[in-house]
Amino acid sequence: MYFAALLARTEDGWEASDTELDDVETLSDLAELAREASVDDDTVIAFIEQEDAWFGVVRVDGEDDPRVYVSDAAAAARSSYGAMLTDELLGKDEDEDDDLDALDLDGTEDGEPEPEEEDSPAPAEVIPAGPVGDADVLSDLGVSAKELRALDTDALGQIADMLGAAEILEAVR
Repeated sequence: MYFAALLARTEDGWEASDTELDDVETLSDLAELAREASVDDDTVIAFIEQEDAWFGVVRVDGEDDPRVYVSDAAAAARSSYGAMLTDELLGKDEDEDDDLDALDLDGTEDGEPEPEEEDSPAPAEVIPAGPVGDADVLSDLGVSAKELRALDTDALGQIADMLGAAEILEAVR
């Protein structure tokens, strides 16, 4: 089971809202959802957690690219929303295996020289067990990279507490 929430910074503090991720398929979709919750293009933090298995923090500041941190890439990659974040962080292209249009009948890409001998199979994709992304994503808000990496169970509650938004986040849980 997932828990997802948005914390939007305002001049009066933080506003929290729980959010449905049903229509979110990409990091861009999540960033757009966060921007819609923004007040005056200020900071919005999207939290995603899956039953204490992993958590993700996505920070959106105005129109800047989102900054992402995932606590355990291997655990997150096994879930749809976690995979959305880890694929982006690890540079995995969703369409790389599905694009058959650029292949010749012999399986080589258009314009690619044909191999002279059979290549060995590519090594299996390795997804690191442990954190990936920008551990300094919340440093300027009072949560250091070291503190973020040390979190495990109820990480989102602890982060909200460090941001001074624990009561607000608990109200939407």
